[in-house]
Amino acid sequence: MLLRGQNLVGYRHYADDVAKEFIRLAVKNGIDVFRIFDALNDIRNMELAIAECRKYKVHVQGTICYTISPVHTEEGFADMAHQLENLGCDSICIKDMAGFISPPAAASLIKTIKKKVRIPVDLHSHCSSGMAPMSYQAAAEAGVDILDTAFSPFAWGTSQPPTESVVAAFKGTLYDCGLDLELLYEIGEDFAAIAGKYRMLFTAEATRPSISVLLHQIPGGMYSNFISQLREQNALDKIGEVLAEVPRVRADLGYPPLVTPTSQIVGIQAVLNVLNGERYKKVTKEVKDYLQGYYGRPPGEVNEEVRKMVIGDSEVITGRPGDHIAPELEKLKDEAHKLGILHREEDLVTYALYPQVAVKFLKGEAKEEALINPITQTATSQPSADIPTEFSVDVDGEVFNVKISPVLGTTVEVEKKAKPREIPKGAVLAPMQGMVLTVKVKVGDKVKEGDIVLVTEAMKMQSDVHSPISGTVKELLVYNGEIVNKDDVLMVIE
Repeated sequence: MLLRGQNLVGYRHYADDVAKEFIRLAVKNGIDVFRIFDALNDIRNMELAIAECRKYKVHVQGTICYTISPVHTEEGFADMAHQLENLGCDSICIKDMAGFISPPAAASLIKTIKKKVRIPVDLHSHCSSGMAPMSYQAAAEAGVDILDTAFSPFAWGTSQPPTESVVAAFKGTLYDCGLDLELLYEIGEDFAAIAGKYRMLFTAEATRPSISVLLHQIPGGMYSNFISQLREQNALDKIGEVLAEVPRVRADLGYPPLVTPTSQIVGIQAVLNVLNGERYKKVTKEVKDYLQGYYGRPPGEVNEEVRKMVIGDSEVITGRPGDHIAPELEKLKDEAHKLGILHREEDLVTYALYPQVAVKFLKGEAKEEALINPITQTATSQPSADIPTEFSVDVDGEVFNVKISPVLGTTVEVEKKAKPREIPKGAVLAPMQGMVLTVKVKVGDKVKEGDIVLVTEAMKMQSDVHSPISGTVKELLVYNGEIVNKDDVLMVIE
């Protein structure tokens, strides 16, 4: 499994007791290879996970997030590989999540790292730019020990080079894998039948290489996320401005590699800067935490003007972020017992990692997603000819004509037929489309201008919503977990 160090599989750092329990249960449930990385390449965030995995005698793969920036060097990556070997890792992975690594860069980096470590080196790249197969060839010739691939029905695009093709290319050479091509073909055909069922869910951006990842210096998955995110905000025309803003935000934050969760942190801030028309006028909780040091040590110098603008005089921590997080499990266990959601030991960690969705899931109230035929009210695996493609939808008195394409979940055109309702004085508006995470006030509460009255979550990042005036909460119009659109009225303060 891929383990994000102290992030585990979430978007923030978790307490040490949560991390230890997660790893114990992952091993119990069958994970025996842990690829451990940190988005900032801050080894302090990986040490606990590495030590815990070694305790259970599983294979520990220390991982370097490969990226290109003014502060990242070959020697720096090689030094990190040496440190990971000294921590007891069984192998090293070069994680090229964006598909940036070129054949010459791959060859040179492999040779540099191999001079400093004795353990096997693995290259993991994506076909986002189209260079990965050539980079794999160069890496093999430079002495790489492992190459990550995917069976052909799930390969190419933002995935890895195809297993069958890589094995065939090395057949009869010094790098022959010794795998049976006929068996690989048979397995690939089985996967092809499975892939066909889900083809409608694959976006064009995910299935074909694009040189745009090199031009914009962002991973392909990040680009496709921008498309869907801006479409949700009715701002797809801003895509060019967002792509231009990403490298500026990344530089302000000290050039973090664009991998989960830093790709989301940089990406959502770029979107907010563009949509609000003013840089850092609105920032997410995660950006504030990042600038306070709670994600770790940035690779380069942070823009101090931006830091001052975002966090003011708040303290910036310099030590290991995990040391600043109090144990969480006992408190969470009490909460979960009261909610009646603990049926097995894994449920506590599920609740610790996903508190917003775990309750409904663990109570058995979560519903499996399916495409429903609106005529027959039956589930279907793909759109069919008898499903209407145009609807009139009434939302709070506003009538929309909605046309839907045959591609699952894609809205092609939305035509507004009525004027929007008037916004009352003292209204608190949703900054963007997303989910209401926490309502912090109730009707009758006194608030001051600038107080945080609500927290929303959009694109997996949290945003504080502030009161525009001082006064009394007159009306609450949303609840925790509700999905809201940009400029929806959340509450009224008078």
